[in-house]
Amino acid sequence: MALSTVIFCWLAVGFCISYFLLKWKGPRYAEEGLPPGSMGWPIFGQTAEFLREGPNFMKKQRIRYGSFFKTHILGSPTIICMDPVMNRYVLLHEGKGLVPGYPRSLVELLGKRNISAVHGTAHRYIRSSMLSLIGPTVIKDRLLIDVDEFMRCHLHNLDGNTIDIQDKTKQMALLISIKLLLGTEFGAFTEALKPEIDKLFLGTISLPIKLLSSNYRRALQARKNIIKLLRQVMEERRASSVMNYDMLDCLLRNEDSKHNLDDEEIIDQAITILHSGQETVSVVMMMAVKYLYDYPRALEKLREEHFAIREMKEASDAIDWNDYKSMSFTRAVIYETMRLATVVNGPMRMTTQKIELNGYVIPKGWRIYVFIREINYDPIIYPEPYRFDPWRWLEKKSLESHTFSFLFGAGGRQCPGKELALVQVSIFLHYFVTKYRWEVGNGVIHTFPRVKAPNGLPISVSKY
Repeated sequence: MALSTVIFCWLAVGFCISYFLLKWKGPRYAEEGLPPGSMGWPIFGQTAEFLREGPNFMKKQRIRYGSFFKTHILGSPTIICMDPVMNRYVLLHEGKGLVPGYPRSLVELLGKRNISAVHGTAHRYIRSSMLSLIGPTVIKDRLLIDVDEFMRCHLHNLDGNTIDIQDKTKQMALLISIKLLLGTEFGAFTEALKPEIDKLFLGTISLPIKLLSSNYRRALQARKNIIKLLRQVMEERRASSVMNYDMLDCLLRNEDSKHNLDDEEIIDQAITILHSGQETVSVVMMMAVKYLYDYPRALEKLREEHFAIREMKEASDAIDWNDYKSMSFTRAVIYETMRLATVVNGPMRMTTQKIELNGYVIPKGWRIYVFIREINYDPIIYPEPYRFDPWRWLEKKSLESHTFSFLFGAGGRQCPGKELALVQVSIFLHYFVTKYRWEVGNGVIHTFPRVKAPNGLPISVSKY
């Protein structure tokens, strides 16, 4: 009797599992009109393979299913789009059944009112507010001098040292964000904020598992701590008549209805600003240093450009707007670094209704991953795509605004911090290449899901 009961229980379990698998693989994800593809395992889908294999996973799926296929990653049924024409359509047609579709875990960390998460009218006025803080006019009139002063200070006295350039650029990117946002990079507030930002960033590149010791759970707590710190500063600012002339002060005291944000929006934009520096600016600085070492001819050309600027100045003179705008090869180096390293793999969108794309019908609530990595290595757009060649951006000046160039996004969602990021990296390179020479040590670099050197990237620095 006991044996019969055991057998019955196992059969029941087997039936339940089979039923669950059929529900997973069956009608739920086999609606008529969906593109080909595999949904992987129940609940987890193909997330593990996606995170483990990255671009190789995409290539294998592309070979099997084409450049437009379905999968289940990061907790959602997802369409992977690797077709340049369709990618451009998706990016330029927000509002026609498409809205930002970043994973809920990322939105929980950066805030549901951050500029990347909102759409429609909310996105337009938050973007307008951000441009009033970090647009080209503000950079020219106010921020450029702060960036110059910061880079001079942090690139001083590196001669004779071996440094981890990944750690150095990561710390610089965070500190300059704090300085521009809050007016200072020093003090008890900054010391309290730095470890929380580090934990938040680590959570954005970790599996969204809320176990007690998980990076994601610690990141959620870090967000709460950051909000508490920011609210404290906001209360102090509102109680004071002293003008600070930093980004936070501009947000708090802005009386222009077009740019006026509520406290939740201010906090979410502040967190996004602090996070984005570590996400992109630090990586571009690190990889530019590496590529310039690997390609001496490009480094020589870059030095020529910057020494020509320095010859027109006294040693203590700061870089001004005209100097920055004359850095054409520097800009090419930055664009080529972003392309070759693929600092950003691509944005996500979500369907708000059943829509037709590329001849297929995509159900409501599905995510569309605009995977731009393969476009960066398309030999038709970029001949010899795996070679670091900044000259390609000078010889073909339209490349920056090429139909399929999505390095900073596209359309109304082009990154509002684009010009500030270019300024920061340009001034960094100016002082680094005119002051120092360097040798890059051994260091493995991973390029997916984020560009990073797991064990650091040591460089030996000497005076030029």
